[in-house]
Amino acid sequence: MAQVELIMPKMGESVAEATITNWLKEVGDTIEMDESVVEIATDKVDSEVPSTTEGVLIKRLFEEGDVVQVGQAIAIIGSEGEAAAETPASSPKAEAAPVAEAAPVAPVAQATPIAATSEKIGKTSDSGKFYSPLVRSIAEKEGIALAELEAIAGTGKDGRVTKKDILDYLPNRTGEVAAQPTSTNGITSTSTSPATAAKAEAPKKVAPSIASMPGDEIIEMDRMRKLISDHMVMSKHTSPHVTSFVEADMTNIFNWRNKVKNEFMARENEKITFTPIIMEAIIKAIKDFPFINVSVDGDKIIKRKNINLGMATALPSGNLIVPVIKNADQLNLVGLTKAVNDLANRARNNALTPDDISGGTYTVTNVGTFGNVMGTPIINQPQVAIMAAGAIQKKPAVIETPNGDAIAIRHKMFLSHAYDHRVVDGALGGMFVRRVADYLEQFDVNREF
Repeated sequence: MAQVELIMPKMGESVAEATITNWLKEVGDTIEMDESVVEIATDKVDSEVPSTTEGVLIKRLFEEGDVVQVGQAIAIIGSEGEAAAETPASSPKAEAAPVAEAAPVAPVAQATPIAATSEKIGKTSDSGKFYSPLVRSIAEKEGIALAELEAIAGTGKDGRVTKKDILDYLPNRTGEVAAQPTSTNGITSTSTSPATAAKAEAPKKVAPSIASMPGDEIIEMDRMRKLISDHMVMSKHTSPHVTSFVEADMTNIFNWRNKVKNEFMARENEKITFTPIIMEAIIKAIKDFPFINVSVDGDKIIKRKNINLGMATALPSGNLIVPVIKNADQLNLVGLTKAVNDLANRARNNALTPDDISGGTYTVTNVGTFGNVMGTPIINQPQVAIMAAGAIQKKPAVIETPNGDAIAIRHKMFLSHAYDHRVVDGALGGMFVRRVADYLEQFDVNREF
């Protein structure tokens, strides 16, 4: 049979790459049509790549831990005879290795202004930055040492340096090489200009070493927690966060939900929560203030046409994931309820697909689920705002009546709106959260669901 390339599939409009986490098949193993060959991971979702044909795994083009771009071939599938004839020399990686080993080492005296570096750059630096095989290859070819590579601002996911970033950086280099190790009589030294050293070292911040104490338990972060950690730090570094708070009177909504929840369950076979009702108000407010539904690309503002609401969801593991309701403005309350329940259930059962967590334009998080009255949420990049809904609590409040002011028991909830002060000023951020509260307080108690 003809050899067939197994391609890294498209996994959502904003997902450009995935990390290979586990090969399920070894070279020489028989593979059935649609049988899973390899496990992959994007920012927060693990999934499997099924075979598009039947045959035998001839060659694996990437190893576990490698980052692969969407559309790249990750394996070759063929017949059993072809597998036996396959040799390591046919692998692209295997072909490259002898060339690198055979390359002569130039004497120090012959170094050019931009000299190739012999430093091998790993997939992950000491500071935790991840570099794809393509970026590492370009860096080594162009003589960019790790210290210099760390100084390049990344525009990829989680602040990763992309091919475009490093190619844009090359014409702006000073012509001086970052620390190049040389050896004389066994003593290693570096020849780095002060300007280059300062530029390379300035962005790098080393966290203080933490000493353990008797009885401490050391727990290694899992992959998802590391990704969340990197994403949160990147967001705070990218966006100057400002948070505005409004207290909304939820009494009408609280009473209406109690009145209809049994009928809703009987008719729709779904449990109605406060989340879709809050989302409905947010969608209306986004239509009133569309510049909340934007992203920032350098000095450009991307105004989003679609309203895709992310909903932060806590997993049983304690980690966080943000599935997205696409085109949420096209759904009524029943549709929003079903979408919220479906995504929440699949998130807890680890059944989300990469497409389920991509494309969000605004995010909602319900901190009231944990009994919290308010919070200061971190923006889910590349969005510019996020809203947290607090716990609904009974409170004495002053209300206006035909006979004058009176004190009554009301159900109150805080809304916390965090926004990116680069493009959302206090007026817009404050008016938006106030408008959401207005829509909640003006809820029609006689409406049908």
